[in-house]
Amino acid sequence: MHDSLTGLPNRQLLMDRLDGAITRAAEGQSNRPTILFIDIDRFKNVNKSFGLVIGDSMLLTLGRRLSRHLNPQDTLARLGGDQFAIMLISDSDPHHVATLAERVRRALRTPMKISTKEIILTASIGIVVHDGSQANAQEMLRDGELGMLRAKRRGADRIEIFNPAMRTEEENRLPLESELRMALQRQQISVLYQPITRLASNQLAGFEALMRWDHPTRGRLSPQDFIPLAEESGLIVELGSYVLSQALDEAATWHRVLPRDRDPLFVSVNVSSRQLFRQDMVQEIRLLLAREQVARGTLKLEVTESLVMENPERAVEILTWLKTYGASLALDDFGTGYSSLSYLHRFPFDIIKVDKSLVHDSSDNDQTPLILRSVVTLAHELGKEVVAEGVETQADANYLRSIGCEFGQGFYYGEPMSARDVGALLNALANHRRRKERERAQAERAPSSLDVEVQNQGDLPSLPGPTTAQA
Repeated sequence: MHDSLTGLPNRQLLMDRLDGAITRAAEGQSNRPTILFIDIDRFKNVNKSFGLVIGDSMLLTLGRRLSRHLNPQDTLARLGGDQFAIMLISDSDPHHVATLAERVRRALRTPMKISTKEIILTASIGIVVHDGSQANAQEMLRDGELGMLRAKRRGADRIEIFNPAMRTEEENRLPLESELRMALQRQQISVLYQPITRLASNQLAGFEALMRWDHPTRGRLSPQDFIPLAEESGLIVELGSYVLSQALDEAATWHRVLPRDRDPLFVSVNVSSRQLFRQDMVQEIRLLLAREQVARGTLKLEVTESLVMENPERAVEILTWLKTYGASLALDDFGTGYSSLSYLHRFPFDIIKVDKSLVHDSSDNDQTPLILRSVVTLAHELGKEVVAEGVETQADANYLRSIGCEFGQGFYYGEPMSARDVGALLNALANHRRRKERERAQAERAPSSLDVEVQNQGDLPSLPGPTTAQA
């Protein structure tokens, strides 16, 4: 009835205790039980990179961390593999439960030292409170798992509270996966481009490539609606390759339409864990850059903190190769994860993308502007530029400009647009530039109104006075 590795109660013992708790709650003898269903994100990568012995050691550490947050009447169980569950009896107050879940999430992502290496693990957590609709422990645990799966699909390292709609959502998942497999062949995946502006000059600097799925019955789906499903199913590799190819094709066109000797327009593309750590990623980027013959730094690859911290040493190796072949590197969503600038010097990033939450909070929280300013200052000291996401007002842009942030991205500068609309925008900018160049050239050729051609060495005639001129 106990797990052989951790010594914790196993799934069967948890189910027995949960059934008893449900019965006692129905009789009014105790609090309603609450389940926290915990899945360690991408733990398979840890086992592949460091081996099963190290993986087991880390699971033991995680079990000890979790147990510190429980009262004697609560139960911590290992369900199997990289999954744990907490059954709370001591407290059923929703606010207290949410606070405990957040403490658990933060405790799990505290760095672990493995010999000379530091590893950060994250977890997806689903919460379900017994509401009478679950007839037994099996149904309640299933609902907690649905909450966990929602958290994982929305980017992992987060907490989701179960609601009954998730049951229907799960039933629809398999058909959606089949439809996603066909979406590329049916040309339903489109790539939109959101402008990124250089703040100091208000000049267009580049675009971020963003995927959309034009589903025939559900309408246009945003990435959070299908990217987690693509990652789970392995389709993210094919989708990622498609976006990379499309984005570089477009960037090559941009350079022809609006050529710049300095600071050519760039395109940023998000890279998933499966893409980054697959064996042929470096070769794919190398071939794409060679095919399009775009300027060095045109392609900026965006990776998240949690991704590179899965396997820091391997990430450094791959990122260094990508940079060698001409890609620029951006650390995405800074401010949502571990967010330690002390780690940044280990990775060859050129750019830090500050998450929009820091920009939005800067107007509501007295401490956030200080944090934002500190991030920009320290990034500059490390030789990196900063892109701020979520710029929605002129006040946002002015503040970011005042603290030395290089780039801004958000609805203030433009919503994501189609490749055709980008082409129209660049053609308009190119026409404007040509018109300005013609006007400047004409101004340089035209003689000044005071220029007088000297015919001989005699006295120059006097210029007419105001009275004569008016006449």
